Amino acid sequence: MSSEAYDPGSEGARMNFSDAMSYGDYLGLEGLLSVQHPKTETHDEMLFIIQHQTSELWMKLAIHELKAARTALKRGEIAPMFKMLARVSRIFEQLNSAWDVLRTMTPADYTRFREALGPSSGFQSYQYRMIEYVLGNRNPNLLKPHEHRPDIHRMLSEELDRPSFYDDVVHFLFTSIDGPGAAVPEPQLRTPHSAKPEIQAKWKLVYENIETYWTLYELAEKLVDLEDYFRRWRFNHVTTVERVIGFKRGTGGTAGVEYLRRMLGVELFPELWHLRGEL
Repeated sequence: MSSEAYDPGSEGARMNFSDAMSYGDYLGLEGLLSVQHPKTETHDEMLFIIQHQTSELWMKLAIHELKAARTALKRGEIAPMFKMLARVSRIFEQLNSAWDVLRTMTPADYTRFREALGPSSGFQSYQYRMIEYVLGNRNPNLLKPHEHRPDIHRMLSEELDRPSFYDDVVHFLFTSIDGPGAAVPEPQLRTPHSAKPEIQAKWKLVYENIETYWTLYELAEKLVDLEDYFRRWRFNHVTTVERVIGFKRGTGGTAGVEYLRRMLGVELFPELWHLRGEL
């Protein structure tokens, strides 16, 4: 082994970026790494901030992929849509792993800076709300925390006024089986998607005739995968909050763990889960 320091430039690697775009320039790292502003001198507050900022970045990508998947479905580009849905599942796998890092913060650590959060809370994440709205969990009451930001409120409200991605999937399901003139259930707009027997019956037909409806079957399983990871993210959220603050109320005024446990019962694609007991 040579004792001389290796010089990548000797093999052609560019080493001078005075007149060219560098890695940091492309990613805008100077701006990205300058937006962590702890309110206290507490060591663990930096972890708390970066955990939530990186989660928001992953959620931004999830929204990007879900909107592209919706467009691909309407264009009949099914294979690219499958890839996008698989990517969203992996994004939530990353979000799940992030809880493991946050759980290294003990209750004593969090107590030292919790008051500095004021009434801010992850409950107010508009990107998380957008993901729920796109997928079909549409609670219009949860628009209220965003009324102080007309641009965000309008964006979320507009999503509530259009069919969800799952509504679009249901349309694809019915027209694929019954043809273009199929009687498709009405989209569920400003209300959480509730299970409908006629939708469940169609999915059951798919699962009982996999070879005939392979594309629909694969789509169904992609959705189940996505919700599976989404549910795990919610469960890990509950466990982490209980581990760190017990049953205290959330900083945003919610019931904390009790509120999060209630959210565990929400189903994004209920028919796909309910039909399993009939097969």
